[in-house]
Amino acid sequence: MACAAKTFRRLSTDMANSDIPFTKQKASLSKATVTPTRKKFVAKNLEFKPKDAKAIESLERDLRNIAADLWWSWNEIARRPFAAIDPFTWEASGHNPLTVLARMDHAMFATRCQEPDFVNLIRAARDAQKTYHATEPWFERCALAGSSALHVAYFCSEFAIHESLQQYSGGLGVLAGDHMKSASDLGVPITGVGLLYQRGYYLQQFRADGSTRVIEPHWATSTMPLTDEKTIIRVPIGARKVRAKIWSMQVGRVKIVLLDTDLKANKKRDRRLTEGLYKGEPEFRLRQQVLLGVGGVMALQALRLEPTVYHLNEGHAAFASVARLANLVEHGKSIDKAIDHVRASTVFTTHTPVPAGHDRYNADEVADLLSNCWKRAGLARRAFLEMGLEQPNDPKATFCMTVLALRTAQHVNGVAALHGRVSREMWQNVFGVNDAALVPIGHVTNGVHARTWLAPEAESFWKQHIGLDLDRVETGDDPWAKVETVDPAALWNLRNTLRNRLVHFVRERLVMQAMRRGDAPDSSMRALAAFNPQALTIGFARRFATYKRAPLIFRQADRLRAILGDSKRPVQIVFAGKAHPRDKDGQAYAAEVHHWARESGFEGRVVLLEEYDMHVGRMLVSGCDVWLNNPMRPYEASGTSGMKPPMHGGINLSILDGWWPESYDGTNGWAIGDGREGTDREAQDQIDSESLYELLEKEVVPDFFDCDASGVPQRWMKRSIRSAATVPSRFNTHRMVAEYLEKAYIPALESLKLK
Repeated sequence: MACAAKTFRRLSTDMANSDIPFTKQKASLSKATVTPTRKKFVAKNLEFKPKDAKAIESLERDLRNIAADLWWSWNEIARRPFAAIDPFTWEASGHNPLTVLARMDHAMFATRCQEPDFVNLIRAARDAQKTYHATEPWFERCALAGSSALHVAYFCSEFAIHESLQQYSGGLGVLAGDHMKSASDLGVPITGVGLLYQRGYYLQQFRADGSTRVIEPHWATSTMPLTDEKTIIRVPIGARKVRAKIWSMQVGRVKIVLLDTDLKANKKRDRRLTEGLYKGEPEFRLRQQVLLGVGGVMALQALRLEPTVYHLNEGHAAFASVARLANLVEHGKSIDKAIDHVRASTVFTTHTPVPAGHDRYNADEVADLLSNCWKRAGLARRAFLEMGLEQPNDPKATFCMTVLALRTAQHVNGVAALHGRVSREMWQNVFGVNDAALVPIGHVTNGVHARTWLAPEAESFWKQHIGLDLDRVETGDDPWAKVETVDPAALWNLRNTLRNRLVHFVRERLVMQAMRRGDAPDSSMRALAAFNPQALTIGFARRFATYKRAPLIFRQADRLRAILGDSKRPVQIVFAGKAHPRDKDGQAYAAEVHHWARESGFEGRVVLLEEYDMHVGRMLVSGCDVWLNNPMRPYEASGTSGMKPPMHGGINLSILDGWWPESYDGTNGWAIGDGREGTDREAQDQIDSESLYELLEKEVVPDFFDCDASGVPQRWMKRSIRSAATVPSRFNTHRMVAEYLEKAYIPALESLKLK
């Protein structure tokens, strides 16, 4: 499929310079059109007012069909009827269609069904869903002969599809969710594989002193669009076999298979395996990862799914390769041929440039828990362990999940160009080469799913001004390039609209936070007055990991106070994020931000929002004027949050880390520092904070407030337009998935044909 890069040239970086080798293909898709051929479903008799029970039942059935397909999560037209049924429940449930339907007053619904406007909302959503599924997708129209055999199993420990489905912790899950959505839009045959968590990650609140309160609610399966596959498998984990129920979720044209061990037939410790994300001691997490990898392979077999390519999104699922080895040997392959087969058909994406972020376990415990697999594969205990040991000759060496994945995958990539380089250097010893450039790790830079993150107001704006149509995937001119022709005043008006929306949202959240803590009434009043719709608004929202340096901007507090406190040029900062419940240093960073938000000169100008999730994230990336990102380079593998504000005219102010070095051109944002990688944290903090302050004082703030006679900041809008014109077209998951096809999925399929 040598044309994917060409087909998606408006969406991608220059793939000709990629460091992952391409497999030559026999045909080209470069001339293929990818304009959807749509089967149109036109709503008839839009003024029809259903009066009989069958008509009302039909409308309710339409709503239930929509609610059962997570396609609704990235299509605003599908969410409108549910919001209209019960706006309060819609908001209180985290925008969950199933909860709205469960609590719906049927008499009231029948009454509403006499209103043409309400009926038309349902019919418009129904017709859009039917159109989506009836449209021949890009992959089916343009795939090469022979690629029909492609079926990717995408293993990941978390999937962030929507805020009402708390099956994610952060960026890894968001990326996985966006990957699945783009696969659906493009028609790429992918099945996700993961675990169904009863308590998800956790809900976060802050106490009055800024410390983190961890809340672990139980998420009922009835609130999730799950299909019971009516299949239970018995997963060997050490000497025991743990029962796991198989569920699935429909995500447009693709689905995600999820394992659930919360069954009465299981022992208590086994029921807890799917209790939540990243919880418990190392031994507990190890058993979770056996369930994900080994159980995931078994689940696919039980459902009679036959993937040809396995994509391991991070090392958590690396045991899937061991399970596959065992199956192949049992079916007659020699161990050497089985290893060749698994390697050829496995894609591994590493996301972690921080050495401590790679899972390592006691080798004996790993061997004991995986004994069923390595024995079935005919491997000796030591031979199996050496697959995951960085230093096989070290008797104290730990078993590393990333090393196992590296040794059992032929196609390995980091998630940005810089991260690819860092990964080659980090794992050089595993491949036994003296030159890191020879390490076979490339990169596929992450992206974001545009429709998931683009505010409806912004989508309408771009549709009107540049003809943006997110339902179309086609060759030819990049529609985002037309942003350069947009009237700066028009885009400035959009920015004001989105900022006002964010200000309203922040005020509401601050009032709720104050009331929950039982603060004095005057605190709630201050919260209502907090945040200024005319102020330059800076956003910082991500995990409170220490390398991300959330408090860096407070390093010279008086200097920052002067920047924020200028009455003629007001500036405000909104923070949001979570730290792992066991990450005390990360929680301390959150508490520090909380402290500064209550300090004189900062109160009302710096706010920290709790209960960070996808909804909060969407509000911030759309409404903030500036997106701040100041990690310690090179510890940000990619980052995706900064890819979202440019779709709204927002501008990045970032360290040259992760994806930003691939995008920054001097005109489309600001670079903090000069890209150096210091080893002295204190010295680097000083250098980077000084650069940050200078940019704020000399460029960011002056440009925002230097308006012409019509009230438009022309220098600011020039940079805003460049941001929108250069980032969304490249840093999106449609390009990313096409790149995985080009560089990994199709080459893996071709490799299998040679085995």
